[in-house]
Amino acid sequence: MILNVQELGFLYRNHEVLHDIAFNVSHGEIVAILGPNGVGKTTLLKCLNKILKTKTGNIYLDGTEIRRLDTLEIARRAGYVPQRVETGRLTAFDAVLLGRRPHISWDISDNDLRIVDAIFSRLSMNHLRLSYIDEMSGGELQKIAIARALVQEPRILLLDEPTSSLDLKNQVEILSTIVDIVREHGIAAVMTLHDLNQALRFADRFIFLKDGNIHFHGDFDTVTPDIIEDVYGLPVMMGMVGGVRCIVPGLCPCEAS
Repeated sequence: MILNVQELGFLYRNHEVLHDIAFNVSHGEIVAILGPNGVGKTTLLKCLNKILKTKTGNIYLDGTEIRRLDTLEIARRAGYVPQRVETGRLTAFDAVLLGRRPHISWDISDNDLRIVDAIFSRLSMNHLRLSYIDEMSGGELQKIAIARALVQEPRILLLDEPTSSLDLKNQVEILSTIVDIVREHGIAAVMTLHDLNQALRFADRFIFLKDGNIHFHGDFDTVTPDIIEDVYGLPVMMGMVGGVRCIVPGLCPCEAS
């Protein structure tokens, strides 16, 4: 087990945002956090690497409670990709190389450079190596942020809407690469997503949040249209198209009227 979350609670200005959140993530596993806007998906992700301080509960990363880990040690174990990526006058190569900082004791090594080179090739980003990130599109920046997290060689990836700025082809390519890396290296990933079809296709388990609680937690075989309607307030149909799991939204109440 890489991640163990026990009875997590979080308050914002005395308002309870998350309550009694508990789940585990194992080696080689991808978990998707799902739910409507404002339900606390990003907040939960930020609690998992101590960006936000929880009110109650415990979070164990590789068996160690994260409150006992400093920022550098957390960065060695968890690679975090936020929704919004800050820019600066850096080349893409230098921006990704920053992901090696938790592992650099004195100076950049040949191994650090090899790791960055390998990620640029794996994500088909070699054409961006010398481009400045403050001149990039949102989709290109998103890929840079994912690459920076991967070169950290973390035990777990924490990805907040990792495909939000990507076109359809890049969405599939990035998520497929994340799945491959998680499986190959026996690490784990937790990601928030709005696109349920992406979640069903690429994740192993799903956590549906509603009203600050876990409304449902399970795998594809246990997710039902009723669960999704309970969470999103919209009827759906579920099935397989060309061997791919998919969800088709039904009529919105406003359309039915």
